[in-house]
Amino acid sequence: MPRRKLFTGGGAHGHVRAAVSAAAPSGSSGAASLPRASSSRVDAREAGLIAILLGLAAASWVFNSAQMSGMDMGRWTDPGPLGFFVVTWVVMLAAMMFPSVAPMVIAYDRIHSHRRRMGRYAPPGSTAVFVAGYLVSWTAFGVVAYALYALAAAQSPGIFASDQAGRYLAAGVIMLAAVYQLTPAKNVSLMKCRTPMDFLLHRMRHGYGGALRMGVEHGAWCVACCWALMAALFALGVMSIGWMAVIGAFIAGEKMLPWKRLANRSVAVALAVIALSIALTPAATGGTGM
Repeated sequence: MPRRKLFTGGGAHGHVRAAVSAAAPSGSSGAASLPRASSSRVDAREAGLIAILLGLAAASWVFNSAQMSGMDMGRWTDPGPLGFFVVTWVVMLAAMMFPSVAPMVIAYDRIHSHRRRMGRYAPPGSTAVFVAGYLVSWTAFGVVAYALYALAAAQSPGIFASDQAGRYLAAGVIMLAAVYQLTPAKNVSLMKCRTPMDFLLHRMRHGYGGALRMGVEHGAWCVACCWALMAALFALGVMSIGWMAVIGAFIAGEKMLPWKRLANRSVAVALAVIALSIALTPAATGGTGM
């Protein structure tokens, strides 16, 4: 009996399609109809890669907890100097995003591992460069958000104070995030994040330059999907470990749970409830940590 091929389909798209089908999460509609590309045996390399991502995420939570100790003063917490903020922001991204981006990273690494077995060009470390590109996009977003925050604070001192208009401004930002959950733009970008199939089929590039560009592009889709949730985190307290955990759970849930629509709508409802709580009963969500 001829040996069964690990990858099916013709050409580069066939290789990418089969690789992604095995790496996509079980709830991803874009890959659910494709055959599995490997047996049920656990791939040691992929298991190791998942362990690294989750380990980095766990270490980032510990680091941020130590860094932010005593800094959380409630809503609109001062993010500190730019250098401190950038370091804290990147570590925060690892803590919040690495678990939900793991399926895309595994799919990307699977394709490059296959290319190496076939003797094709796939330089070592490409997966790390891909992840770095992803972080570049989110870091750029964080710097822009920091600049807008600093500009608003400079132009209107006290605007973010909880006992002034800042309370209603925070509620408005969070309600905006709830509304964004229901928009077509959110739906399209969320689908890009949930199913690596389409992205890898049409964006696949090789080499370090290609890995960096793909990482930046995927990060840009993730920013388009989650920018409003991150804006809500600024409003709630960007230096709050408690709110980081809540927003991180929202992001992971809508990207990884099999019930996309339910997860998306549930996050919208939760954000609306938080916004109304801040506007009507500010003490309910204030205070250190939450």
